[in-house]
Amino acid sequence: MQGVGFRPFVYNLARRLELAGTVANSAYGVDIWLEGEARQLMQFQRLLALEAPPMALIEQLKSEAVTPQGYTDFSISQTQQGVLTVGATPDAAVCRDCLHELFDITNRRYHYPFINCTHCGPRYSIIRALPYDRQSTTMADFRLCDACEAEYCSPNDRRFHAQPNACAQCGPQLSFADASGQLQADDPLSAAARLIEQGLIVAVKGIGGFHLLCDARNPAAIERLRQRKSRPVKPFAVLGLNPPSLAAIVQLNEAREQRLQAQDAPIVLCPATSKLSAGIAPGLAWCGVMLPHTPIHYLLLHRLCAEPQGQAWLTQAQPPLLIMTSANRRGNPLITDNQQAMVELQGIADGFVLHNRNIHTRCDDSVVHGLSDDMPLIRRGRGLAPQVIRLPQSGPSTLAVGAFFKNTLCITQGDRAYVSQYIGDLDNPDCCQALATLAQHLMQLLEITPQQVVCDLHPDFYSSRFARQYAQQQGIPLFTVQHHHAHLAAVMAEHRVCEPVLGLALDGFGLGVDHQLWGGELLRIDGHQYTRLGHLPEQHLPGGDRAASEPWRSAAAVLYQLQRTEEITQRFHQPAAVTVTQMLQRQFNCPLTSSAGRLFDAVASLLGICHDNSFEADAAMQLEARAYRYLQNHPWPELPPLIDFTAAGEPLLLRLLATLADAQDAGWGAALFHRQLIDGLTHWMIRHQPETRLPVVLAGGCFLNQLLRQGLTEQLQQAGLTVYSAKLLPCNDAGISLGQAQIAQLLANSNNNEQRVAKGLFQCV
Repeated sequence: MQGVGFRPFVYNLARRLELAGTVANSAYGVDIWLEGEARQLMQFQRLLALEAPPMALIEQLKSEAVTPQGYTDFSISQTQQGVLTVGATPDAAVCRDCLHELFDITNRRYHYPFINCTHCGPRYSIIRALPYDRQSTTMADFRLCDACEAEYCSPNDRRFHAQPNACAQCGPQLSFADASGQLQADDPLSAAARLIEQGLIVAVKGIGGFHLLCDARNPAAIERLRQRKSRPVKPFAVLGLNPPSLAAIVQLNEAREQRLQAQDAPIVLCPATSKLSAGIAPGLAWCGVMLPHTPIHYLLLHRLCAEPQGQAWLTQAQPPLLIMTSANRRGNPLITDNQQAMVELQGIADGFVLHNRNIHTRCDDSVVHGLSDDMPLIRRGRGLAPQVIRLPQSGPSTLAVGAFFKNTLCITQGDRAYVSQYIGDLDNPDCCQALATLAQHLMQLLEITPQQVVCDLHPDFYSSRFARQYAQQQGIPLFTVQHHHAHLAAVMAEHRVCEPVLGLALDGFGLGVDHQLWGGELLRIDGHQYTRLGHLPEQHLPGGDRAASEPWRSAAAVLYQLQRTEEITQRFHQPAAVTVTQMLQRQFNCPLTSSAGRLFDAVASLLGICHDNSFEADAAMQLEARAYRYLQNHPWPELPPLIDFTAAGEPLLLRLLATLADAQDAGWGAALFHRQLIDGLTHWMIRHQPETRLPVVLAGGCFLNQLLRQGLTEQLQQAGLTVYSAKLLPCNDAGISLGQAQIAQLLANSNNNEQRVAKGLFQCV
């Protein structure tokens, strides 16, 4: 609740109801002491939940009768110290009241780019320590002027105890630097607007880090950004002033508009229209769009709209559309520091909009999949991290360090799990350093000392090596958890599922307990234990990891398995095609995997949709997009089942793959693959259900495919099964850390219970 204007709200509510007492932030939340008549106290408790500030989240409310202290008025007390159990509040997009003031020429904060109040503005990104007070943030560097101090101290003001409160007289300021990093005297936003109108690229410092911006209506500007950032086809997000401004390039509905305008202001993937520039999301049927989340972005759009007067323009469709992408070199963490930006973005940015409010913790944009009604997360970042997730059990404080791709951290205290923002892939030294830095920051911020550490079963991940070293240094236990077990446990944790489940994990790969590459796994999970019931048919990976970036290699392995080896060099004209053929024939460097991700790669390449992954899941996304477009104008392809099952109930896909290899229409083939895979997976899971039907859990990066996720969920529900999938966290490896923490707590509790039984200290009741 801290940092959301909760104490001022309590103060004004108590005064309104003529109650005496006090309210204070504490290490474990907010303490309220009230004295008054029973009727008044009951009314207070009812209105506390009903009228709470928009950013407030009341997880638990405890009340008890105490001896009256003789309060005669109501006041806000100093923060109480103690063992910390409250989390940091996420950053929030600028609220409507502040936006109105921003463009009100009579307001003293007219065009002030750092306007905020208790309902909006920076929080997590500026917090150095908790409890949340100004001296514990990067705003401690700015002393309040008399006018801001009066607002801060006035109970009736919207900025009462707003820690980032400031104005042009006492607060942060913008500046502008040219491409060489030299500061210029120009108005920063006007200078940035001129560069954008010329088709150039500007780096803009926001709340959680820098973005690179250019004109989304200018194909040459988009191509220039792609070349400079070495990002040939990975999709960009587009920023528009409001939903009407975005309606020209994506299909919006009420749910998508509401999600765009939420306080976390995420990127929302929406179906694209024909007016979307081909260079923004090549090959895809959707585009990520977003609205401004800071006053800086609103003011920049105001300049690009020729500085209209008044407020009406804010709700009208406006022409400017901007590419909005994280400012970093490929694979590096998001840049947050002014000097670092001007050094590392040399040759990419033609100008820099800077400010002197330090960013203590970086946060990328959150990303949401708007093609599904429940809008699952793709990336959990600004505006969402590090919101707490309540676990189904309490246990030892745990540090979970996640996996290799899409790394996040999770740290727990009791039954509270704090999952970090997206860090990145650990094939980059800066991302590895970011993991270590963020782990230390979260432990200090939340005042949690881990009693145990948990990592992936794979011993060579940087996260695994970090966990081993940390456990040795601190002298605490280290647990290792199988990758797909953690995927499924993460979903169980967020839904607080404690009963046994049947889990399907589909992703790129994870090391199995047999030291093989798993990735299409059917598991039964009971507590901290699991049983592998089956897996997708294994296929060869010619060249090992190389196949993950070159889908044609997985397609070649399918042709070899179909005894159509001669087609490899006919279909694929890559220089290594002959070598790969020989590798398959000699079974040299061709490890086996049950990976669903490589299956999607193989099908995309067999259909001629994508032979090389420019970025992770490139081929799989293009395959889904091709099926999605086909289904806009056609029904699902209807063919008899092409997936067979072994006596053990495992699916065999060869007949389906042979049909796809001969398909003439890639769209039809992509839709057929999805239809048959959904039907086959449904049949597979039902065949493994015991007489007492178990709930079903779906997890793993392949379930970012919304055709697969929705289709499989609907069929399983029609069969009478309860289905759980990720909602609070992404289903990909970004959720692994929560699953690791959940299993480690269960393991520790189980070990402690066994020790107590052995000593005669534990008794089941």
